[in-house]
Amino acid sequence: MTAAMEMPRVQECAASSCAYNHTNDCHAFAITIGSTDHAHCHTFVELPVRGGLDRLIAQVGACSRADCRHNAELECRAPAITVGPDNDLADCMTYQSR
Repeated sequence: MTAAMEMPRVQECAASSCAYNHTNDCHAFAITIGSTDHAHCHTFVELPVRGGLDRLIAQVGACSRADCRHNAELECRAPAITVGPDNDLADCMTYQSR
């Protein structure tokens, strides 16, 4: 049996139009980061309702940006991440190219 890995938390999210964003905190259970061209938050969704779990701060469930220095085996190893505008409304601002 393998021990569960502590996944990095979303420390802050500036994507205020996202349905999971409540006062700059992400309340999705987990988010997915990565696109072929930039570190986009794939969990970002614009809806007129707010979603997620009130007492939970999201964690990074998966990251497909294998070229990020924090990525090991498609898992984020950063202590925490921030999400904000870069190439679009919701990108991983912690992304650093190797």
